[in-house]
Amino acid sequence: MMERKGAKSFFQQLVRNRRSIRRYLDKPVDREKILTCIEAARLAPSADNVQPWRFLIIDDPELKDRLAAEVFSGIYSISRFAGKAPLIIVILARLDIIANRIGKQIQNIHYYLIDIGIAGEHLVLQAQELGLGTCWIGWFNIRRARKILKIPRKYKIVSMMAVGYYEKRPSKEKKRKTLEDIAWFNKIK
Repeated sequence: MMERKGAKSFFQQLVRNRRSIRRYLDKPVDREKILTCIEAARLAPSADNVQPWRFLIIDDPELKDRLAAEVFSGIYSISRFAGKAPLIIVILARLDIIANRIGKQIQNIHYYLIDIGIAGEHLVLQAQELGLGTCWIGWFNIRRARKILKIPRKYKIVSMMAVGYYEKRPSKEKKRKTLEDIAWFNKIK
């Protein structure tokens, strides 16, 4: 049995308390806090240090509302909650980076997605520490987002993230698989 004993570290508490938030308070987020989150993402490691991530922060209420109305409608309406967040971060990838293209050809792995996942996780954990809630959004109308935000073709829209303050509620333990179910030493069980 792979049981860990002892007090939970600050990091473990941060990870345990982080949730995908779908209800936000109508309270603007200070840009300094957002830049602190982006700085955490900027410091993330990446394959061959190519740093493919780019972040377009939408905090203008009129633009955010227009974007939300367009990209979270129809078959994408399950994500409409994101329009209630004070801001939306559009997560982009810069794809003209040789290391990512070669990695895709040789290994058949899109390394930029791994890199962006790491950077995004840095962002959400920093947001959690600052008292902000986040939710990754992958279900939205990419074509409309590109058009509304006038995003050049050299950038690929990977995902969006709703960010804002949320009402703190008592949270129950996340349902997760046990360590024994997901990790083994030296051979697969």
